[in-house]
Amino acid sequence: MTSSMSGRRIIAVGPALAALVQGPLAGAFVEAAGLERLAGVRAGDCDLVVVDADAWDAPALAVAIQAVALGVAAPPVLLVGERLPAPVVRNLMRLEASDVLEAPFTPEQFTAAAAGLLARAAPTAPAPAAPVQTSRCWAVTGAVGGSGATTVAVEIATALAARAEQERAVCLIDLNLADGSAAAYLGAEPSMRLGAFAGAADRIDAAVLQAFVTPVSKQLDLLAGERDPDAFQTVSRDAVLRLLEVACETYPFVILDMPRHRRDWTLDALSGCDEVLVVSELTVPALIAARSLTDEIEAGASVKPRIVLNRLASRMFGPAPSMAEAERALQRKADAGISSDWEAAAASANLGGPIAQHRPKSKIVKDIGALVDRLATGPARKEAAAKRAA
Repeated sequence: MTSSMSGRRIIAVGPALAALVQGPLAGAFVEAAGLERLAGVRAGDCDLVVVDADAWDAPALAVAIQAVALGVAAPPVLLVGERLPAPVVRNLMRLEASDVLEAPFTPEQFTAAAAGLLARAAPTAPAPAAPVQTSRCWAVTGAVGGSGATTVAVEIATALAARAEQERAVCLIDLNLADGSAAAYLGAEPSMRLGAFAGAADRIDAAVLQAFVTPVSKQLDLLAGERDPDAFQTVSRDAVLRLLEVACETYPFVILDMPRHRRDWTLDALSGCDEVLVVSELTVPALIAARSLTDEIEAGASVKPRIVLNRLASRMFGPAPSMAEAERALQRKADAGISSDWEAAAASANLGGPIAQHRPKSKIVKDIGALVDRLATGPARKEAAAKRAA
């Protein structure tokens, strides 16, 4: 039993684990530590971390394990104990190398579990570099509140996913960090925790991205955080931009549901997009706001937005402006229109999931499909950036 651990560097988190030094851990260099030791621990610090789940309350332990999972080059972790709370185990499973050993266990069982983790963490030949992903990034923003920008973003992402031939082809990112509703519209659970990287944006990589992802379908992933009124203060500009960079390296299509009010990262995010869609209702105040927002984006982000008129209704009489009247208020042509279908939109919101799922024959689905087909013929993100830089 001693030879397999001879010379190994072990961090033992929990006072009861000291007894293992005379048994299964004999011959190893063992560092006894508290829960705070898990913050920032890396594979270079040790060969294995052993955590006594019974020594800590479940919420604190779940947060500590999550911190390890979100770190760079995390070491293998073995969790032991009689109480193994589900939130703790879920965070543990995000690690590349982890295992759970339920107490009571024999020295032989402990040694086998530890040896298995150490073998999995052994150095291997480096994998060939993955090809750089050429992605397309489209942003959707509302000219006024309630214009339907989130619905449009959700339906665009859904339409792209339906056209995709590969899995995980589309990522919808809800950047309404304080009160985004994309997850609710899709009937999904948000799991993004950007606030944890306020001062360490460089630690956000593909592995962290996957820890944040909520799968919606085989082709569509969602990145969205829980409602947090302080999120815009606690999430740094660098963290947002790094997240977008990694997403665009990972997915062929990235759709951004943008906050209506400008943040310190807004123009930088829009500058990296192939397309920026400004969604407006067919009311004079909304159209004037759309014109102002479009001018502001053109001046600050060096990208020409497209105006999408939402909730168009066929009419012979009534107070709503016609398309021609709307374009006079905009002082430019509208690039697309989306029909009004209140029943389909309400059914989708109430049932959870895109309109395309619950009302596939809706006019909204047809109009979004036509818009997606048109935009998909545009240049890829890197090509667009090169053209703007030229």
